[in-house]
Amino acid sequence: MSKYTDPSKELLKHIGGKENIAAVTHCVTRMRFVLNDPSKADVKSIESIGLVKGTFTQAGQFQVIIGNEVSSFYNEFEKIAGVEGASKEEAKIAAKKNQNWLQRMMGHLAEIFTPLIPALVVGGLILGFRNIIGDIKLLDDGTKTIIEVSQFWAGVHSFLWLIGEAIFHFLPVGITWSVAKKMGASQILGIVLGITLVSPQLLNAYAVAGAKEIPTWDFGFAHIKMIGYQAQVIPAILAGLTLGFLETRLRKVVPNSISMIVVPFFALVPAVLIAHTILGPIGWQIGSGISHVVYSSLTSSFGWLFAAIFGFAYAPLVITGLHHMTNAIDLQLMSELGGTNLWPMIALSNIAQGSAVLAMIFINRKNEEEKQVSIPATISCYLGVTEPAMFGINLKYGFPFLAAMIGSMVAGVVSVASGVMANSIGVGGLPGILSIQAKHMAMFGVCMIIAIVVPFLLTNIFAKTGMNKFSLKK
Repeated sequence: MSKYTDPSKELLKHIGGKENIAAVTHCVTRMRFVLNDPSKADVKSIESIGLVKGTFTQAGQFQVIIGNEVSSFYNEFEKIAGVEGASKEEAKIAAKKNQNWLQRMMGHLAEIFTPLIPALVVGGLILGFRNIIGDIKLLDDGTKTIIEVSQFWAGVHSFLWLIGEAIFHFLPVGITWSVAKKMGASQILGIVLGITLVSPQLLNAYAVAGAKEIPTWDFGFAHIKMIGYQAQVIPAILAGLTLGFLETRLRKVVPNSISMIVVPFFALVPAVLIAHTILGPIGWQIGSGISHVVYSSLTSSFGWLFAAIFGFAYAPLVITGLHHMTNAIDLQLMSELGGTNLWPMIALSNIAQGSAVLAMIFINRKNEEEKQVSIPATISCYLGVTEPAMFGINLKYGFPFLAAMIGSMVAGVVSVASGVMANSIGVGGLPGILSIQAKHMAMFGVCMIIAIVVPFLLTNIFAKTGMNKFSLKK
């Protein structure tokens, strides 16, 4: 009998038994259950199990935090429960029955953008580094930039744009690929569709505003504008959805004997035509409208109020999964304005949550068992991954979560009031400063200090004034 046997038996009992498990899998630190009846799970009893470090429900899945031992625990639980583990994809599908329409929509959006995040993070770091060596006058008594005095760094600056351009200007290719993959369409057709949106044949999206004449395809009875959609998000999403819809529907009606010829042709050609005649222009207008509203809200005389609301509410949005919509808004702001003033607040929210856990480490410094959760949670939070901190510690006690929300709000207001802009989405938390535009790095550093100090102090104050009885997690 291993050390996981008894905890596995307890978990099975308190989760509602084998018959209550629709699917189960695990990730790096958590068991992920899809339950037939989530109300049968006895959360308090589960969290009292020795190896369990916390629980939470997200995206229709009941998740039990185990830690680094999760793989061994999972294997023992699988034997004890007599259930076969599901793949992560199968678990996601099963979990959708526990989600409302908004949660499902946000889940779809997350699945589109999640595969793109590594590239976007790299792109953000590259743009930040290029700004430092190419825009800040650091040499010759503040009169010259690094690339003006060094041919080597001038070459590096030019070379890195090769990657930056590939990531951001050709972003629609990644989006249409991801949408095609998500919908079960041919991924190569998604890539081809994306390329048709950014082809060198087309007038570059960044040149449209200043163009004296826009070239067109002349069909005699109709003209179609040859406009590219470099860095555009919504046109690419709409085009990808159209391709996915056409291909998956055609597969159902076209005989297998000719499907290899008929389906790709009658899916791709109409999708490209619809993208350039209808969806592209409409998507461009929608995207421009969204970015205008967000940017105007953040730069208006009431920008501080928008920042306060967003900074305070972002962490709760993470719990619901609604935070995924900010990726599309950030990318749209980047394409329209050359940067985003929304993303810095997200990085500050991550820092604030980590600082609240840091305060709990100080408050409960004699609790060795809790340190197994709180210390790794703080580190991961400062590096941009907030879930272990929020679900393992802050929501468990409640008042640290509130302290972090207030700290995020204050830091967000200062960030927006100071006009801080990021080049792009980047690594959340402390490394986020590398994605901030060079001229705003110093001010963002001040905001980071606020996001560290305010939650730490408030968490300690709340703990000493009776708010430690307040819990958001029932």
